[in-house]
Amino acid sequence: MNLSAYVIPVLLASVAVYGMGRHVDVYSALTHGAEEGLTVLLRVVPALVGLLTAVSMFRVSGAMEWLSGLFAPVLELLGVPPETAPLMLVRPVSGSGALAVATDLMAAHGPDSYIGRVAAVMLGSTETTFYTIAVYFGSAGIHKTRHTVPAALAADLTGFVAAAFAVRLLFGGA
Repeated sequence: MNLSAYVIPVLLASVAVYGMGRHVDVYSALTHGAEEGLTVLLRVVPALVGLLTAVSMFRVSGAMEWLSGLFAPVLELLGVPPETAPLMLVRPVSGSGALAVATDLMAAHGPDSYIGRVAAVMLGSTETTFYTIAVYFGSAGIHKTRHTVPAALAADLTGFVAAAFAVRLLFGGA
């Protein structure tokens, strides 16, 4: 028997028993929570659909390759492998898109290569900034992201550059 298979059912049953002990209408609370969840979903979905459409258009249009070539000299100056530029462009917008780009990088250069390791650390040390902002701000009803976006993108850039330095420091340079 696998103990972890029982964790969720036991947790849910415990919450229900606790609620009944406190004389709470557990079913009503559950349906009310589900209703609120659907309301949040209706506020968030339009932003997510727009975001995913924009990512798809960005990749298919060839703009990602063009920008990657444009940023290559700056990335080399910073010590970041220019091959990771597509990952840096996609990661703030789409986690699954970034995973696809990282998979392509690792297939081309190998997971134990300098580029593969930098890509892996970039994935782990940065956030899908625009997705996160769309979900959390959308669910909270916040429309003004004036300071959030530049601060979050600066944090992502720091994570990208730090990934290259960390891999170089831990595993040796390219």
